[in-house]
Amino acid sequence: MGLYDAYLATRHRLHDAAPPAHVALVVTERDLLADGAFDTLSSAIGWAFEYGAERVTVSVSVLDRAVAPTLVRELRRLDAPAETVVRGPDADESTAGPAGDPVDDGDADAPVRILVGLGGKAEFAGAVRELAHDVADGEITPEAIDEADVADRLLFPEEPDLVIKTGAERLSDFAIWQSVYAELYFTDVNWRDFRRREYLRAVLDFQDRQRRFGR
Repeated sequence: MGLYDAYLATRHRLHDAAPPAHVALVVTERDLLADGAFDTLSSAIGWAFEYGAERVTVSVSVLDRAVAPTLVRELRRLDAPAETVVRGPDADESTAGPAGDPVDDGDADAPVRILVGLGGKAEFAGAVRELAHDVADGEITPEAIDEADVADRLLFPEEPDLVIKTGAERLSDFAIWQSVYAELYFTDVNWRDFRRREYLRAVLDFQDRQRRFGR
């Protein structure tokens, strides 16, 4: 670790504010085509836990749906530091990292969750469809529907504290419901250049902010 990295780590350790408990990383299929991209992702997940996170969500935006199965397959081989569930648009299988046994795909409580090509708009539309079916079946009335009913029908209902996006200041359709109160951090480097120092800078930026949660 260089002097600058050590300085950042010390600032984080001595900071009065808590680090983000739930970190979301938003990457694109193009990001994962770069050499060493999967190793960078594995390292980034490890840094998140090292610096105080309890949960990590990774969203891989996909423009070409034909590549999604390949990405899912490769991500299931990811050397993640905790139990991992991977979800793609066409398959529900999952796998775990070396820290634990395989996790059932329905286990949304896995410490690491990876979504491939499952955009926020499609996820929200799915929740609305499920609610519509429940209304039609008489299980709930339209007047009784609240925010919790929508959140319960999302793939991963928990809201991230910090969302990190590399290379461009856009969320790429990531978790439009869950990230409404998240702190957003856009790096000035692309994914291929994302290193520990970039992660620590994001965490320190989060710790320096005063969260308002829409107020």
